[in-house]
Amino acid sequence: MILVVSIIVMPMALVVDFRFAPPWWVHVLLWLPAVLGLSLLLLRLSKALLIGLEHRNDAGEGRS
Repeated sequence: MILVVSIIVMPMALVVDFRFAPPWWVHVLLWLPAVLGLSLLLLRLSKALLIGLEHRNDAGEGRS
């Protein structure tokens, strides 16, 4: 999921950097919460997807 987050955040960070040229601390204030928030959101969604697929395919622990 971190690759998906980087695909979303990196272009936005580059656009902000090239267009406005803010100092490094502005990037930290902008992108650190964005990366953490997107990571947690996508982690939750991917876990829900995994559990849904396990339920759909009748997967279980220890079954052969």
